[in-house]
Amino acid sequence: MTAAPPDTLTDAAPDTGPAGILTGYTVIDCSIAMAGPFAAQRLGDLGADVIKIEPTTGEWQRHAAAGGANGTEINVSFLSLNRNKRSVAVDLKNPDGKAALIELVRTADVFLQNYRPGVAGRLGVDYESLRAINPGLVYVSISGYGEDGPYRDRPGQDLLVQAMSGAMLSAGRDGDDPAPAGQYLADAITASTAFEGVLAALLHRERTGEGQLVTVNMLDALTTLQMQELSVFTVGKKPQQRSAEPHAHVYIRAPYGVFRTSDGFIALAFADLGELGRLIDEPRFAGWKSEVEGWSRRDEIYAWTEAKLRGRPAAHWLEVLGAAGMWVGPVYGYQDLVDDPQIAHNGTFIEYEHHTEGRVKTPGFPYQFAKTPARLYRGAPRVGEHTREVLAAAGFDEERITRLLASGAAAEPPPSPAVPTSSGAPDSGRAATAASVPEAASA
Repeated sequence: MTAAPPDTLTDAAPDTGPAGILTGYTVIDCSIAMAGPFAAQRLGDLGADVIKIEPTTGEWQRHAAAGGANGTEINVSFLSLNRNKRSVAVDLKNPDGKAALIELVRTADVFLQNYRPGVAGRLGVDYESLRAINPGLVYVSISGYGEDGPYRDRPGQDLLVQAMSGAMLSAGRDGDDPAPAGQYLADAITASTAFEGVLAALLHRERTGEGQLVTVNMLDALTTLQMQELSVFTVGKKPQQRSAEPHAHVYIRAPYGVFRTSDGFIALAFADLGELGRLIDEPRFAGWKSEVEGWSRRDEIYAWTEAKLRGRPAAHWLEVLGAAGMWVGPVYGYQDLVDDPQIAHNGTFIEYEHHTEGRVKTPGFPYQFAKTPARLYRGAPRVGEHTREVLAAAGFDEERITRLLASGAAAEPPPSPAVPTSSGAPDSGRAATAASVPEAASA
């Protein structure tokens, strides 16, 4: 396990921890919502200096609190997707604000945006324009369906992309309504795909000195995630046919799914039918072959198995089936997950003291590096919190910065409020105000 991150973060405190893998790289993050900010956050977790470029009123996600979870000043949606970043608030439709961004691009390594197709060109921050300024730039463009084509202008929203991906018809009962995943799956997969694309393009640049354009779209990301399923369909010619019982995946043999017990649910996968029949006292499974009847009699296997499992509590079946080597596990809610001992052992969640939101606990890092671990460098920033600092480091003199701020071409926040004394951001904190979605994709 890596060492726990610092318990309290302040911008004034010296950073004495080990350098991250991406320390020394600068990322300009012009993205909104989830996929782009999540990808940029991953880069920041590995040490990159991620400069979040926001409108002077703040990025859209600051005003759209998922689950209605507002904060003292920063809502949970923004907080969860923008740690390890510095915020620079500039108006890109103002010539002086755009000029400030262009100067930051000159020395940047990565530029990431998820504007709607065509918007980057209208703003003059498309790949060709920025490549002329910085030939070594890795430019990442995220869209909903692609940079061009018949769906170019459709809204790239998570649920809509899930619905198009075909995956909703790979689980559940035949005849049931299609059901989306319990995560913002398309956004999360697109973020990981963009993160991979940045790392690969930086490696190419290290070898050749060349920057390049990297394009990622949500539909392709979620489609290629289904490598096995779609290959079974396109190569194996197996139809995507759901069963009468709620099987968890059309391309996996029974038993495979969630089963009700007397007091809850368990998940059971790939059990040997003969052994399962013995353990649950179901003689009809005797002599059945898992790779034969497991496909041809899926509905009976599900119904008969659940009928037996309903007679005992979940803990009983987890012990009995688990002791026999069955692939069985609990069905968790979020509180169960947060309290799980393996989660605690892994250090999956990180806790820290945020300068406006108080005590914060969020998911941490999905990877471990022995020598260059991902770290918490700073919490999510206030709007324009680092405008003055970043522009000064880029060579702007104090007079020019003051002029930008006074004209509205750039912005910085008022003095920081006191840190809340409760264990987290109070529910009664300042509600986010309504804001129109800027010219960006929903990716």
